[in-house]
Amino acid sequence: VQLQASGGGLVQAGGSLRLSCAASGRTFSRYYMGWFRQAPGKEREFVAGITWSAGNTYYASSVKGRFTISRDNAKNTVDLQMNSLKPDDTAVYYCAATLQIYSSLWTSYDYWGQGTQVTVSS
Repeated sequence: VQLQASGGGLVQAGGSLRLSCAASGRTFSRYYMGWFRQAPGKEREFVAGITWSAGNTYYASSVKGRFTISRDNAKNTVDLQMNSLKPDDTAVYYCAATLQIYSSLWTSYDYWGQGTQVTVSS
């Protein structure tokens, strides 16, 4: 599976952005998909995840209620809608794929997109 993330940019606090991850490969629907982020000087952290059927979603406490993850297996895409953005959300955002049922650990993921920068100004 090859992943390519897009949609990052500069936004003011309180604004919204929608990230998209396009995947290649026929077996995309088998993968649990996650979004992670990494700010300068900080470790990579889990943001949100979604099961292959989109029946279950998981969020970090810091983004719950503000971010929404979704996927379209017919289009091989997974999106992250980010609302009410805060300066603390500033980071490089990565989409990732794993065959595990669920994981918030970045070490569990086998495939990664190249990352897209999100900058939230105060």
